[in-house]
Formats: sequence, structure tokens, C-alpha cells
Amino acid sequence: MLAPGEFRINPSILAADFGDLAGEVAKVAPVTDWLHVDVMDGHFVPNLTIGPPVVASLRRHSEAFFDCHLMVTDPGDLLEGFAAAGADLVTVHVEVGHTTKILGAIRAEGLRVGLALNPDTPFSAAEPFLEAVDLLLLMTVFPGFGAQSFIADVVPKIEMARAAIERRGLAVSIEVDGGIDTTTAATTAAAGARVFVAGSTVFGSPRPAAVVEALRDSVARVLAGASPGASPTGSR
Repeated sequence: MLAPGEFRINPSILAADFGDLAGEVAKVAPVTDWLHVDVMDGHFVPNLTIGPPVVASLRRHSEAFFDCHLMVTDPGDLLEGFAAAGADLVTVHVEVGHTTKILGAIRAEGLRVGLALNPDTPFSAAEPFLEAVDLLLLMTVFPGFGAQSFIADVVPKIEMARAAIERRGLAVSIEVDGGIDTTTAATTAAAGARVFVAGSTVFGSPRPAAVVEALRDSVARVLAGASPGASPTGSR
């Protein structure tokens, strides 16, 4: 999904001020062209957040790539609404089941396709579906709430996923979400991640754009070291 050498810092609006969501997004717009939208139904995870109407409203204020992460029991019921609202990519959890059908339904809506795994779900659960997705999200916390601590035990799973993707010659980007700061972004980048979701790290700061830049610099240094002569780019 990303070109070789590319990566993205992906601020999560879960940690933003919902009373001024457009203003919060504007703070990071000059430094990143992705935005992570956490959708929770209070059933698959013990929290309730937003749906297509908020995404549609936000789309009027942003040209960002909307990466919508559906932590819901029945994602198929929401796909048409998110596509109409302006989502670009929709990620669903392999734990929900009916994975082949749901991934196909996402693609049928003209959206990029993502598949997520909880920290305790083995990579083998997602491996059969790699050809059907653009992005593999490996959760580095248990989904439901922000400001959790990074689970280091997920790092070997990132390495395993990267090896499988490279072995099969697939253009699947690995995303990480949960406890991402400059240190863990570097750690996961070295393991193979290329999309880095950061919520409280970014929006919990009085200078969110500066934090995005710091995260980008941290990842870029790792990738430059891993690939001598390369010029990694995180876009904006």
C-alpha cells in the first residue's frame, strides 16, 4: 500500500478534544496526511465512540486519508455508511469472524482493506488473508481505551508478519496501534511496521504537530540505518 521506503505517522482522534474536532485535526494537518478514526460499539470493546455521521462531518474539514478502525461486532452493517461518509480505508478485526466475506464487502465498497489482530491473537489467524488486504494492524495494546502501555510481546509478531509478507511478495503495510511514542515507534519500525498510530502521545501534547515530527524523525532514523543509502519518507 505504501511505496518502498515510505511510512506514515497516523494521529488517532480518539485522544483529541471532541468539542473541537476540526480544530484538533487542523493542528496536525500540515505535518501528516493520514488520520486514524477509532470506531467502538460498546460490545466488541467496552467503549463507545463515533460513527459515520462524525466522519462525514469531519470530511468537510479535512482532506486527510481516513483510516477507520472498526472495533465492532458487526462491521458489515457499517461499511456502506463509512464509505459514503468519506472513509478511505476500513480495518476490521479477525476475531469477529466471517473474515473472507467482510474483507470482500469492504473492497466492494471501493475502500482500502485492513485486518486487525489483538495482542493475544497469533499471526497465523491473519496469514490466510494477506492477499486480500492492503494493511495489517497489529494492536500493541488491547483495544478499547487510549493511553495504555505498549505491549512489547507483540514485537516478534511484527517480525513474523513482515517476514511472511516479504516472502510472498505482497504490498501489505504493517500498522501498529497502542502506546506508540518515539521509543516504541523506533522499536516497531525496526521490526517491520510502517504505519504508526499515536493518540495521546500526539493530542495529549500542547504541540501535537511537533510530536508528529518527532515520531517521524525517530522512524526515519531507524529505516535509514536498516537500509543504507535509502531515503525513507513519511510524507507529511
